[in-house]
Amino acid sequence: MAATASWQPQEEGFNSICALLQHQISPSSDKSQIWQQLQHFSHFPDFNNYLVFILARAEGQSVEVRQAAGLLLKNNLRTAFNSMTPAYQLYIKSELLPCLGAADRHIRSTAGTIITVLVQLGGVSGWPELLQTLANCLESNDLNHMEGAMDALSKICEDVPQVLDSDVPGLVEHPINLFLPKLFQFFQSPHASLRKLSLGSVNQYIMLMPAALFASMDQYLQGLFVLAHDSAAEVRKLVCAAFVQLIEVNPSFLEPHLRNVIEYMLQVNKDSDDEVALEACEFWSAYCDAQLPLENLREFLPRLIPVLLSNMAYAEDDESLAEAEEDESLPDRDQDLKPRFHSSRFHGSDNAEDDDDDIVNIWNLRKCSAAGLDVLSNVFGDEILPTMMPIVQAKLSTTDDETWKEREAAVLALGAVAEGCITGLYPHLSEIVTFIIPLLDDKFPLIRSISCWTLSRFSRFVVQGIGHQKGSEQFDKVLRGLLRRILDTNKRVQEAACSAFATLEEEAAEKLAPHLEIILQHLMCAFGKYQRRNLRIVYDAIATLADAVGEKLNQPTYLDILMPPLIAKWQQLSNSDKDIFPLLECFTSIAQALGTGFSQFAEPVFQRCINIIQTQQLAKIDPASAGVQYDKEFIVCSLDLLSGLAEGLGSGIESLVAQSSLRDLLLQCCMDDDAPDVRQSAFALLGDLARVCPVHLHPRLSDFLNVAAKQLNTSKLKETVSVANNACWAIGELAVKVHQEVSPIVMTVISCLVPILQHAEELNKSLIENSAITLGRLAWVCPEIVSLHMEHFMQSWCTALSMIRDDIEKEDAFRGLCAMVRANPSGALSSLVYMCKAIASWHEIRSEDLHNEVCQVLHGYKQMLRNGAWEQCMSALEPPVKDKLSKYQV
Repeated sequence: MAATASWQPQEEGFNSICALLQHQISPSSDKSQIWQQLQHFSHFPDFNNYLVFILARAEGQSVEVRQAAGLLLKNNLRTAFNSMTPAYQLYIKSELLPCLGAADRHIRSTAGTIITVLVQLGGVSGWPELLQTLANCLESNDLNHMEGAMDALSKICEDVPQVLDSDVPGLVEHPINLFLPKLFQFFQSPHASLRKLSLGSVNQYIMLMPAALFASMDQYLQGLFVLAHDSAAEVRKLVCAAFVQLIEVNPSFLEPHLRNVIEYMLQVNKDSDDEVALEACEFWSAYCDAQLPLENLREFLPRLIPVLLSNMAYAEDDESLAEAEEDESLPDRDQDLKPRFHSSRFHGSDNAEDDDDDIVNIWNLRKCSAAGLDVLSNVFGDEILPTMMPIVQAKLSTTDDETWKEREAAVLALGAVAEGCITGLYPHLSEIVTFIIPLLDDKFPLIRSISCWTLSRFSRFVVQGIGHQKGSEQFDKVLRGLLRRILDTNKRVQEAACSAFATLEEEAAEKLAPHLEIILQHLMCAFGKYQRRNLRIVYDAIATLADAVGEKLNQPTYLDILMPPLIAKWQQLSNSDKDIFPLLECFTSIAQALGTGFSQFAEPVFQRCINIIQTQQLAKIDPASAGVQYDKEFIVCSLDLLSGLAEGLGSGIESLVAQSSLRDLLLQCCMDDDAPDVRQSAFALLGDLARVCPVHLHPRLSDFLNVAAKQLNTSKLKETVSVANNACWAIGELAVKVHQEVSPIVMTVISCLVPILQHAEELNKSLIENSAITLGRLAWVCPEIVSLHMEHFMQSWCTALSMIRDDIEKEDAFRGLCAMVRANPSGALSSLVYMCKAIASWHEIRSEDLHNEVCQVLHGYKQMLRNGAWEQCMSALEPPVKDKLSKYQV
């Protein structure tokens, strides 16, 4: 340590930095000026030495200034530590360690945070004094030292737990093995802070499960049972978190104690501290997911269900209560606008994106209890109804203003079990829906909003009833009730009603057609009066409506209501305004629904998409001359809208493409290595354009094919599977339009597709289907090239083909199969059983000429295989497969 003693602060520098920090923490300071001065100081190589000196030794300064020095040091070290001179590194480390025992808690805590950053950067092996100091402090019996060390240790355990569970030169065992006994000992400390920090630290290792924790599991569990009734709520919360994690990671540890743990969790689920109750409430979903015997939980249901229902009522301090008072006339603040995520266009059967239908902001006991009830209803089904329904009925029968939260919770409960208990509820659903409809007009906004949600959870039942008079009347009441709520004056109700209506639209689809006029009138009225945040949900409801009713929307009466307000908004928003995203998405759905009916609006929409893409591509290289900051989402949304136009207008888009620079812009997007979602949407558009106007892609055909093939030949295939999927589909679409012209890249593509088909179980279903179809399409247009390599891929290819549902793309693939067999009959001999299974996977081949081709292929093999070989092949097939093949007269 002697070497570090040579550094001493200069008084002038020390005073300047302290003054600057004092300035920084004052609320009225000029932040940009301070930032410039800090930048100036940071060029001095020993600036960070000053900061650590101020934190550790500047007793004459306020704690706030010392803490500010520490936090600035922490941020600097993240980028600068590894390039500092070893002497300065050593100086900073040596000054930090004594701070662990500082008299002021804030200084101790700041030092712990900086130490954790240094451990993140360099581990503990290059800093043997750290582990020794931590161990000494923990043994010291001085509360400041014990708390300071425990605080630092808990931060290391939280941020880089693996560092303490690895080999350290000079130590016989992993550091965690040395610390665990001390952590367990602190479980019994008289100081709540030490009990909390030690338990929190051990909990961080449940996922990693080091050998030392595994070996001392009994001691850990005993410690948890002792702390289970701790006086400190934060400790009880950590006990619950431990049980939840244990049951998720390795339920076998808890099996001998399950009854006691369930009993305990049931008690703390009613804890006076909401955070403890919330942590306990997570246990029920975790238990159901852990595949543990349901018997153990079943007997507790009559006591558990009432607790969950009781916790589903709004708490007095729930932020939603304040929000629910907000009137529609209040403009949204920027922080009210949740980040939105546009998922790029995807061609195939199972997009990896999960739609989250949850309109949650903050997770709390109410939401967790409802989620728990939902999970229990899906696991135990109707068994929970005898306990639940009498409580729900009692809550719903109250009418006074004081009990509105109970009524609201009862409606929430009905929605929560709508899926799991549908069988038991079914005979009563008509009554339940009839009961909820008037609640749409309740005086309490949160009862109106939850009634929207719960009705949406029963939307399948409501739609199924349309066929008979009573059901049709009920559907009409639900529809009109939700439309009334869409025009509610309360923002929260507007949001719930729009979301519920979108769910009803998806369920009802074309059955909404007779109601289109009234629906559009309400939606466009909402469009005119909503603030920015809820406006996004109206866009979504309009888009969902277009998807649901399709070309039925293409009537002048409807378009006169729908389009003028959208076009006015379109003209009002600039090309760099993010509020244009949901409008672009909405137009995408409308263009697809209207088909050629969109022609009258197409030209300005098309041109604007081109302009947006051009501006953004320039902004990527030179934001100053583009006049906007680059944001790839503008490109993604514009590409997807162009795809919607191509799909809707069909060959009608040709004149627009001919007069534009779309081809070169699209190629640039396909080559955008920084943004997978841009490439994903670009290849979707490439495939859509290949279908409707391939002639305009022609001049750059080989470039498009090469860049598409490149997406399939990547070591990162799993990370960019959606890009590969769309690129693969686009190659197939191009192939069937340009035929022999794809021949230069056929072998490149085949060599990428075969490994994908051979590893089918590891990749997503859609990529496998598209790979099988594209391989078939290439075989159809270039059979003489592809058939030479048949024996390498016939088995895995036929297996993939047999999983694809009947459609036009599957027909193309089978045309390729027939063409290859004609070119090289012996290539498929060893895979004949697989080929027969693939043929048998057809429900019915609609195309007569393809049906005949398949017959010829089978007959050809029957004649080719003499001396019982054909019969032997047939005997290897299951009876249902043989039955299917009889359609082809073999």
